[in-house]
Amino acid sequence: MVGKVLGIRELEQLSSRRSSVYVDPECEKFFELPVFIAASSNDITTKCQCFQFSPGKEPALRSFTEIQQLLQQSKKRDVKNILRENSWPINSPIRSQLWPALCAQHLTKQNILDGFYWEMVHQVFGTTELSEKPIMLPAFVDATHCLPYHLTSTGRAVADRIVNVLGYDCPDITYSPVLYPIAALLLHFMSEEEAYVCLAGLVGSKEKTFINQTKLQNEVTWKTVMQIAKKHTKSAIAYFQRICPGQKLERVFMDWCWWILAGLPFQHLVRIMDCYFHEGIKVLYRVALVILNLFHKECQSNNEWSPDNIKNDIGNALIKFCKKIPVSPAKLLHAAFSIRGLSTQYISRIFIKTEMLLKSRSVLNSGSKQLIKSRSSDNLPTSQSQVNIQMMSHTLTIRELFTLWSWLPVRITMYQPVLLYTTEEHGCSLTTFYVRVEQHEPTLLMIKTCNNEVFGAYCSSRWFERNVKDDKGQRQAYFGTGETFLFSLYPERAKYPWVGIEGDRGLGHSSELFMAADSKMITIGGGEGQAIWMDENIRFGKTDGCKTFNNPPLCPSGDFEIRVLEVYGFVGI
Repeated sequence: MVGKVLGIRELEQLSSRRSSVYVDPECEKFFELPVFIAASSNDITTKCQCFQFSPGKEPALRSFTEIQQLLQQSKKRDVKNILRENSWPINSPIRSQLWPALCAQHLTKQNILDGFYWEMVHQVFGTTELSEKPIMLPAFVDATHCLPYHLTSTGRAVADRIVNVLGYDCPDITYSPVLYPIAALLLHFMSEEEAYVCLAGLVGSKEKTFINQTKLQNEVTWKTVMQIAKKHTKSAIAYFQRICPGQKLERVFMDWCWWILAGLPFQHLVRIMDCYFHEGIKVLYRVALVILNLFHKECQSNNEWSPDNIKNDIGNALIKFCKKIPVSPAKLLHAAFSIRGLSTQYISRIFIKTEMLLKSRSVLNSGSKQLIKSRSSDNLPTSQSQVNIQMMSHTLTIRELFTLWSWLPVRITMYQPVLLYTTEEHGCSLTTFYVRVEQHEPTLLMIKTCNNEVFGAYCSSRWFERNVKDDKGQRQAYFGTGETFLFSLYPERAKYPWVGIEGDRGLGHSSELFMAADSKMITIGGGEGQAIWMDENIRFGKTDGCKTFNNPPLCPSGDFEIRVLEVYGFVGI
């Protein structure tokens, strides 16, 4: 069906598997086969800076078969290194297989591979034929940034359709301006259905962030980039603030992703996407930092970027600079991945702190009347949620439920709670606990002791992550994120959030020990003690103060016997 409508299949014999129906002939300047075949030509090598091969030598590029084997073996670190180091030509056929395989890692809806897309197309449009009339784009698309990347009118219509179907299938997406450009990029190397499946994998990814889907996430992201830049590109930031004292940095960083997506040449962008589809948005963070440093360097040596020429609009100057970026894709990526101290944990810590700060400001800025209203109605569990928990729970009173609900992340309160596991119904077995709970994220653990104390934890990550191996093939002892928190409901009522939310000075490894588990025990919180520890029979436990949450013991005696353990998930997440 796809081939008949869009003319893809009949073009597979071409080396790049790209459809002339999709791509404007003007774009062919990026796909010059002689650059790969006859790299010894000085004229051609200069013309296409993305391929800086030594005269007479062909690069030893890795094949898709090699990468596929590593993916099947879950050797993600090896895959990461190959993607970073192999500068496949832009016309290489590898991406028609590589990009779908990379995105498939992140898929959560497996049925999407079995004709799901075309069923959705028919459901949304009533036909699988491509309409000649323009399609109204979803509200989450930013019309000013529908970058087509040289797609033909047919290719743009296909991109419109993909984004529409995705919006229909994922109603939680409320603001996502980068979705359209990424859809357009994917269509250069694959069919419509494959592009949709790739996007669905990126949007639905649980382990890594690829695409922001709300205005809050978008704002948190650019503010996170700004905070990281203040630490890792200090000279550039100081220079911009000095020459433009009247401009706020916020205005510059709001458009940070467009430096890359709208500014960089196509051949640079494609190589960045090779890594992005595997590693996530942190690749774009790194590239943005390199762009800032390069721009700062050029400002000091190139009159085109003198203070007088850029001081009125640094943001626009940055995008113009990117269009003429003076380094090859290989050098750009090499510089990006050479930045030290930019770990996933560090980025996550900055992101969570920024998100919680924004949420707290929105509450404070809403005014006292709205604040009272939020506490009395808007921020309470729905009547259905109250009924559900009353029917299921042997630990929570309605008053305790209201208290706990006010502590949950705002987005979680939109979903209905569901009891996943309780010792009273499912028995006291850690094995049963994992079977019923491990694939759910987040979860809420409620413990009622034989002394009637009630306490627990909001656990931000899946318990299945106890099995996930790091880049060296070893299981990490602790996992989770800074959204995890502890709480006590009886006899004391208190919430103990992650200490990193208040500041990162002096924080070490002991402040990031969120969750740990194996076949013998479960632990939440660590560092000079364990906030919650339970044995394999879910019968006995202990609680201490710990550095991760700076909490006191959650029950006076420290040691406790479990009367009931309840674990809740949330429907629809």
